[in-house]
Order: sequence, then structure tokens, then C-alpha cells
Amino acid sequence: MCEDDTTIGRRTLFVTGAAAALTLGSVSFASGAENPGAADREPGGKETKTVRGTLPTGSPDFVYLPVEVPRGVREIHVAYTYERVTVPAGTAGNALDIGIFDERGTDLGGQGFRGWSGGARTEFFLRADDATPGYLPGPVRAGTWHIALGPYTVAPQGLPYEVTITLTYGEPGRTPKPVYPPERARGRGRAWYRGDCHLHSWYSDGKRTPAEIAALARAAGLDFINTSEHNTQSAHAHWADQAGDDLLIMLGEEVTTRNGHVVALGTEPGTFIDWRYRARDNRFGHYARKIRSAGGLVVPAHPHATCIGCNWKFGFGEADAVEVWNGPWTPEDEVSLADWDNTLVAGVRQGRRDWIPAMGNSDAHRDPDRIGLPQTVVLADDLTRTAIQDGIRAGRSYVAESSEVTVAFSASGGRGKYAGIGERLRVDADTPVTVRAEVAGVPGCTLLFVTDQGTLFSTAVPQSGSVTAEWRTTPAYAAYVRAEVRRAPVTTGFPGPLAAFTNPVFLGT
Repeated sequence: MCEDDTTIGRRTLFVTGAAAALTLGSVSFASGAENPGAADREPGGKETKTVRGTLPTGSPDFVYLPVEVPRGVREIHVAYTYERVTVPAGTAGNALDIGIFDERGTDLGGQGFRGWSGGARTEFFLRADDATPGYLPGPVRAGTWHIALGPYTVAPQGLPYEVTITLTYGEPGRTPKPVYPPERARGRGRAWYRGDCHLHSWYSDGKRTPAEIAALARAAGLDFINTSEHNTQSAHAHWADQAGDDLLIMLGEEVTTRNGHVVALGTEPGTFIDWRYRARDNRFGHYARKIRSAGGLVVPAHPHATCIGCNWKFGFGEADAVEVWNGPWTPEDEVSLADWDNTLVAGVRQGRRDWIPAMGNSDAHRDPDRIGLPQTVVLADDLTRTAIQDGIRAGRSYVAESSEVTVAFSASGGRGKYAGIGERLRVDADTPVTVRAEVAGVPGCTLLFVTDQGTLFSTAVPQSGSVTAEWRTTPAYAAYVRAEVRRAPVTTGFPGPLAAFTNPVFLGT
């Protein structure tokens, strides 16, 4: 084993794309007599080198370790460790992510990406016929590869790390042709379909297999799901066996930047969206357009989450929808809901007709996370990728805590005019309008009608769990109306957790 101790003084700071990055000295597996390990290059032979160093506080988001890979390599294996030092209360400790780019380089949005596991794994391998979950199988070609280190947080003492690279020589295997799930399942025509579009398997930092997730999705009464691994598309080729007439599986990614996360919902198979930028780099618009050009929707996730790097900083100008409800209801979701409602009010005040629909997803990673808590219920023309996306983009949807909860919500007025969730009832400002809701599966809850003036109507849901309610208004009094179903308050003086909510019905011409 060869070892190389590196120090910060021997590194170079350079700019790649828009983001500052730190590049370490190269690790060379040189050929010929200059390399004592060359004799090990018989089939099955191995060479190993270890690099140690310490990253200081204030390190760039990405640190690249170049590795000179010679010809004849069958497999590259990388293992790493770092010190989790003790820090004072209230101070971030060390956390170091990892991934790899091949000989095609580390350019932002380039072709070199070969995998990312963040902080979920301490080692990984790649070869032509297989790779660690989170990484892409393919040939290990000669050239300069880059191990990507992501110092997520660095303690005041610095972040000591060790990276060990092992090359195995031999004939490469054959890379399997990927097979992807179909973009259509057996639907019911135009109907309400239930889905969960933010899920994690062992292809990023989740603990469940695709088979386990699919089984739990079916048990939760879902019609569709969307894969959303952190910063990798490696799972796309591992879902085909789990799809069926009863379950549509869409493919995507959770683009996990340092300034917030965005779900790329329903992109074309194999699509990779880069994440190595912050809001100040002015790159998000480019990658939002890339998501859409790949057939996906741009959905900022958990925008008011308090974990480091999770809070959404890019604005909502590029959003096709926003994830207002993420997992079990928390104060973060309450803030997200209020913030989203404020955007509706602002749009009405400014006379805009465009608005951002809301949705909800489980963000489930492992037991006991419940898939389908919550779920987005979409009115779509059929159970296909494009039809589901059209329904989400149009806001023809509501969010429910389980498949037991159903909500019907509409407004009518004028000469037989009618509008459902996400639609506009086009009547004059003084026209009487009747708002109607039918809910089921929510015993002991409260049904509320929320407008641009706030909550203007509420009624208790009996223990039967079902209620039908009507309320009369005019567009001059309420520019939009949406429904919320809430459980009893947990804390006096604060609203109870949501059991369901709808996108709005807009009133007026």
C-alpha cells in the first residue's frame, strides 16, 4: 500500500462552472518501471493507495481528488473515513459526503458523473457490469478520474479525512442494457389517482429496496410513485420489475443543493440533473429548464425545513408545483402552507392568473416512515406519466394523509357554471357563488374554507367521518376558496395537524 499525506498548503483553489472547488494533488497509478505496483497488473491483481489530509473550516462545497487511472482496470473501489470530533453545543460537527466522476471530467452539467452516495456509505465500487447502489455501472476507462468530497459541515478543529483507492485489473465485464418501467399503467380513464412523488431507496440514503417500496405503495392504496434519490439517477434501471398495471412508476431525482432541495418529477429515464451550485451562482434556472426539457416537473421540496442546506433559497419563479406537506405534519409544514397561501394572495392582489399548485409527499426513507403519508390525489385523464404531470401542473389535486381520506370540492354559480379544484369559476364579481365540500374518512376533524381573507367558514366532522357542507359567497368577497380538514389541536392556541387540504378554486372573471 502506498500512502500520501496531503496538507492544505499543497492544494489549489479553482473555479469549475459557477462553484468554487478545491483540487488536491493527483493520486497516480503510473505505468512502467516507475511504479512498483505495475507487477500487480495481472488479471485479478490489485493496487491500493491512501490519501490523508484535513479540510479547514470555510472549505468550498466540493473538494476533488484526481486519480490517474491506467489502462486495464476492471474495477475501482473507494473507501473513506473522517473524524467526527467533539464540538461545543450549538456548533456543527464534521460531515463529509462522497461521489465520483470519470475521465470525462467534473464540468458542471457535463458527462463525467458516475455516482454519489452523500454520507450514506463509507465505500463504493464501480465496474462495467455492476456498481454500488447510487453509482452507475460502466467501463473503468483510462484517464483522470475525480473522487468528489463534499464537506457538508466542518468543525472548528477542521475535518481530518482518509481516502483509500483500490484498482483491480482484468478484463471488463459487459454493461447491461438498462430496462425502465413503462410510462403507462392500467387506469380508469379520467379519475382521481393517488401518488407519492418523494421517496428514497437504498440507491441513495434510504434503507428500503425498490421491491419493498413498491409493496408498501400498493398497501397504501397508491396508483403512482416517483423515484427521487439524492443527486443520482442510478436507481432508474432498477424499477422496471416493480411496475405493473396497478402501479405507475415515474423516474426522477431529488436535486440536493446547499440552498435547498428540488424534486425532478417524472423525467425521462437516465436523466441526471447536476446539484453543484448555490442560489448566488445564478444557475438554478438553467437546471430547472433542463428538468422540464427532460419531461419533468420542477417541485421545490420541504421549502421551510430547518436542516442544514434544506431551506429553499432559489425562489419560486421556476416552480411547477411546491411540496407544502412533507411527511408527518410538523410546524415546518404549517409555515410552508402559510407561505404558499401568501403567494396565492399576492397573485390575486397583483392581478396574476398564474399560480403555483401545492402537493404533498412522504419523503420516506426507512421504517417506520410511512409511504403515502401524505399523498397527492390528482384528477388525471388516465394513469400515465404525462396525464399525472398535467394534473399536478394544473393544480387539479388535493393532499390527504391516507387513502382513507377523500375530498370533493367545487364552486358553482351564475347560469349553471361550475369549477372544480384548480379551476376558475368565471362569473361577475357580485354573482352569488355556492362552495361545496364533501369529505370522508376524517372522524372528529374540522372542515374549513380558507380564502384570501383567511378562514371564513368551518364545521365539525361527526364521528362517522363524513360531512357535506355548503357556503355562499361572491367573487368580490372571496377571490379564491380552498378546503382544509384539520385534526384536533395538539397545543392550545395553535391549529391542529392537517388531515387533508385542496388546491384552490378561483372565483371571478
